[in-house]
Amino acid sequence: MAKASRWAILLMAATLLAISACAPIQSGATAGAGSNAGDAPGSLVIYSGRSENLVGPIIAQFAESTGIDVQVRYGSTSEIAAALLEEGANSPADVFFAQDPGGLGAVANAGLVAGLPETILTQVKPAFRSPTGQWVGVSGRARVVVYNTDMVTPAELPADIWDFTAPEWSGRIGWAPTNGSFQAMVTAMRVIWGDEKTAEWLQGIQANNPVVFEGNSPIVQAVAAGEIEVGFVNHYYLYRFLKEEGEGFKARNHFLTGGGPGSLVMVAGVSRLANGKNEANALRFIEFLTSPEAQQYFTEQTNEYPVIDGVAGPEGLTPIEELNAIDVDLTDLADLRGTTQLLSEVGVLP
Repeated sequence: MAKASRWAILLMAATLLAISACAPIQSGATAGAGSNAGDAPGSLVIYSGRSENLVGPIIAQFAESTGIDVQVRYGSTSEIAAALLEEGANSPADVFFAQDPGGLGAVANAGLVAGLPETILTQVKPAFRSPTGQWVGVSGRARVVVYNTDMVTPAELPADIWDFTAPEWSGRIGWAPTNGSFQAMVTAMRVIWGDEKTAEWLQGIQANNPVVFEGNSPIVQAVAAGEIEVGFVNHYYLYRFLKEEGEGFKARNHFLTGGGPGSLVMVAGVSRLANGKNEANALRFIEFLTSPEAQQYFTEQTNEYPVIDGVAGPEGLTPIEELNAIDVDLTDLADLRGTTQLLSEVGVLP
């Protein structure tokens, strides 16, 4: 099947999966209540590639504090990006809230986003925002290997993600190829290694019979249960389980120290859709996400790293500056289409 046809099929499937995911957020106040119609706070449509359990509370807090009628369409970042590309200028979305810079870049490269003002851009550390002003990061996340503490020791884990292609890891690995952050990591592989070596890594992992999951949380749960020994995830998923089940939970994170593509630190971020009808409210929401109040939410409630100065990182986590992260420009992770095509070509995606 030609690459273009395969992408079209993926695009249509992703759009169908996301089509029913729009839900209103109850703001706690009726728009315009107690004021003239001209003073009504108005509305806002958010397309979110981040899950509701992670960002729903902070979106609800914004709606409650402003009285804005907020509606959110949830799905994976790849699904939402595909929907935006399909809808184009006709999309009702005002804001794209993405799990990773790959989705943000794909939509920006299609000419669908508007630049953000300097007052918002300068709130965020330069490494975590678009140099052309098309998006800003709102929380930092590290790719890690989560491992079962009864079955693996940190000393047994390789420094580089490439080494998981060794036959000794057969039947021991879990991954989520449809996950946006996983695909962002694969895009980083393509940037650093090139497509040929990236394909070799994907085929090497495939040869080791990995267990396939739909997302990060099921991987962490399966690792703790001993169903698999290691998994490729974002760092913060573990901490929700630790809060609920305590320190006896049999899984921990390991940040790969080799500085390769598996040592990726990236951001979740937001952009404003150029054809959105609620520009002022979109900018107000994006500014809110980069405020100390919202940044504190991400560090305390989701255990993600802040992207502004003056807010401490999550307690107990290695400071982001001390991680031996791969040196890659996050704007180079925009080729989501090329990554999904490669995943399809090697048989990781159908």
